Amino acid sequence: MKVSLTDIEKARKVLNEISKKTEMDISVSASKLLGRDIFFKFENTQRTGSFKIRGAYNKMMNLTSDEKKRGVVASSAGNHAQGVALSATLAGVKSTIVMPENAPLTKVNATIGYGANVILKGEIYDDAYEHARALEKEHGYVFVHPYEDAHIIAGQGTIGLEIHEEVSDLDSVVIPIGGGGLISGISTVLKALNPKIKIIGVQSDQASGMSQLFHKQSLDTQKKRISTIADGIAIKTPSKIIYDNFISKNVDEVVTVSDDELAEAMVFLLERAKTLCEGSGAAAMAAAMNRNLKLGKKSCIILSGGNVDLNVIAKIIDKGQLKRGRLIELSVVVDDLPGSLNRLTRAIAEQKANILEVHHDRISQGLFLRETRVDFVLETSSPEHIEKIKQALIKAGGKIL
Repeated sequence: MKVSLTDIEKARKVLNEISKKTEMDISVSASKLLGRDIFFKFENTQRTGSFKIRGAYNKMMNLTSDEKKRGVVASSAGNHAQGVALSATLAGVKSTIVMPENAPLTKVNATIGYGANVILKGEIYDDAYEHARALEKEHGYVFVHPYEDAHIIAGQGTIGLEIHEEVSDLDSVVIPIGGGGLISGISTVLKALNPKIKIIGVQSDQASGMSQLFHKQSLDTQKKRISTIADGIAIKTPSKIIYDNFISKNVDEVVTVSDDELAEAMVFLLERAKTLCEGSGAAAMAAAMNRNLKLGKKSCIILSGGNVDLNVIAKIIDKGQLKRGRLIELSVVVDDLPGSLNRLTRAIAEQKANILEVHHDRISQGLFLRETRVDFVLETSSPEHIEKIKQALIKAGGKIL
């Protein structure tokens, strides 16, 4: 499979009236945090809430008349689904989308709203993919692959053209990797126009197949449900085609991030950049915050999607706050005597922390007869603040569990 700079320039002409040229701007907060000029590319504000419409619409416009009549089928955890659904509707093509049964309801409903027939099948993306392939054979649909397709990759590559036009002397760009279509397209452009630029890919540590390929590690072939808030990049089986043709040639490093790190990045982006990203959309920022990446003086971070499941966003914010030292759960054991709880709460108040929850427990296993455990949820300002609170509680007669 080959995609050239010319292919990507052709794709931009196709996309001119459909996709947005999303904003690319320097972030003062991120630049201060990371000690260099950090630019965000806001693909989370793209139509359908992610970059996916770029590749999907370019694919749709390159179908033959016969293929359009047959209709299309696709498999997706959510963002590709929405991109294909809207692109097919705009092109007057019937679309069927197979999504995993645990796909976020917001993405399922949005895909239906864009005009697709949605089928929920399997626990992981790979199950949905297999069922979509079966429907392709059964009904004669055209399968729209989320990444192993030259037209899809060319469409995603238009992001690279926009980035280079905004800042032509970037030292690095950090890009999420699911199947690899996004990083393949962007890296094709940027390596052609600026060969010295570093291309850094980021995966969830729960779906790290491409990272394993990149680092010549043994692949985890066990078929199991992937549990991560980065559902948009949760692809179990890495594409050897994408790796051989693009990632092995254009990508300089691939790292992984945890769910806690993703949540921390989402909260940072929401609080400081005033932008809402889903887990996969915040993956590049999570890596920049938590890995010692060689970013150089100027780096662009791709914010690839903003389709957050509202049912879990409160939990994500809490996890992000915990990771940043803005929230802490503490269990303290003290003598079960009058005034013990008062001493603990007074020590917390003196450290200017806010008590959000408190629970008194006298019967837990491991407690002596005259001991009690007090569980606190505290609003704090930093890891250093948390350490001061712990020391104050110890001084007040508590034992931190």
